[in-house]
Amino acid sequence: MPLILPGNVASATTAAYEVANSCRFNDGDSAYMSRTLGTPTNNDRWTFSCWIKRGNVDTQQVLFAGSADANNGTVIQFKNTEQLQWQEYQSSFLGKYTTNRLFRDPSAWYHLVFTYDSGNATAGDRMRIYVNGTEETSFADEVNVDQNQDSLMNTAVAHGIGYDTGTGIAGSYYFDGYMAEAVFCDGQAYAASDFGEFDSDSPSIWKPKDPSGLTFGNNGFYLDFEASDNLGNDANGGTDWAESNLAAVDQATDTPTNNFCVINPLAGDNDENTLSEGNCKIVSTATGSSMGGTFGLSAGKWYWEAKLTASNTQQIGIMDVDKLFTRLDRTPGAAGSNGFIYLTTGNVYNNDSQLLTGLTSSTTNDIISVALDITNLKIYWYKNDSLLNSGGTDITTGLTWFPITGAGGGSDRINQECNFGGCSAFTVSSGNADADGYGNFEYAVPSGYYAICTKNLGAYGG
Repeated sequence: MPLILPGNVASATTAAYEVANSCRFNDGDSAYMSRTLGTPTNNDRWTFSCWIKRGNVDTQQVLFAGSADANNGTVIQFKNTEQLQWQEYQSSFLGKYTTNRLFRDPSAWYHLVFTYDSGNATAGDRMRIYVNGTEETSFADEVNVDQNQDSLMNTAVAHGIGYDTGTGIAGSYYFDGYMAEAVFCDGQAYAASDFGEFDSDSPSIWKPKDPSGLTFGNNGFYLDFEASDNLGNDANGGTDWAESNLAAVDQATDTPTNNFCVINPLAGDNDENTLSEGNCKIVSTATGSSMGGTFGLSAGKWYWEAKLTASNTQQIGIMDVDKLFTRLDRTPGAAGSNGFIYLTTGNVYNNDSQLLTGLTSSTTNDIISVALDITNLKIYWYKNDSLLNSGGTDITTGLTWFPITGAGGGSDRINQECNFGGCSAFTVSSGNADADGYGNFEYAVPSGYYAICTKNLGAYGG
């Protein structure tokens, strides 16, 4: 199961506790949740835990904040340098931790835990960060709060999930990506092991645990994102969070226990391509570019969809892993690219060689489906559920294939909304899962084919 980058792959194995849903935050939509908390059980002691999968990875983004104004607040965020930062700021930095570690893997789910315990006698234990079950100890900035320092987090001020609530700051640093199992415990200094575990079946893989038995306190909450009509629902029974620019379509089944393929912002030129909608929508500003998916496939049968959002000539298909990063200045069907692509003018190419001509062309709002059969070395394309290349097109053996999008020369640009099943960039009007119940597609998944997710990769090989 090759991934482009290493990361938490809890979803590759069966977990005792399965996470059903996540929430997709799109920074271009200014999506966030907000709530003003009440009187805390103990604002000198609290814990925040969440699982996140990043979308854009090179901008400053707030995960969770509680702020009285622009000069007083607690902020947990990714910096534009891709470092994780937690700061307690009250006119000056009272506490500040910035990791040396970079968080730039768009294929992985990360589990993050932040434990505030200012009453602790050990200065270095008053603000603790855990990543995938292990305490973070290497910091570029390390400022310890004084003993018994009150935090502005967990007080009766505005709090935000996915943005900074401070006056004059709000709206600048929206989170972009997926969030699952957002848990806050007021009055408790929990460790990562209270939210996740390494179990005997997978001693090196960090998995979620059911948080419902934890002590939440006055201001505690648990967002499981399982109510599509109320994504801010507090499953712990407390006050719901107000949603802004979030809708039912932002509920995802891409979770830390079943990780789905998306487009990889690192497998392409970010100066030429803009990704959004959880890295499932791509708009290009340059010709001859391409972008690949996050998961590689070397066995099995796989299905995905892409909706065209412009009438220009575009390309959809697969590219070999060995060329994925070295040939992204070319179209997927160009010489030396090791790509098999359907051109929306109605031709199929490989390595600048035209394999098929005269297929039905495609244009704006058409949905192109791809069925990749590595077992029998075939690839099939469908337009609006009608098979384009009867009998399939032969592909090369012994390679690892990645889903690919691209555009040709002239005025052509990539304009596609992809659907790998975890959270579509376009509205799915019908709803079809694969035979194992995974994915949500516009059209019926061909018999024997599966959504590109880690549950299926573990079962059928990737």
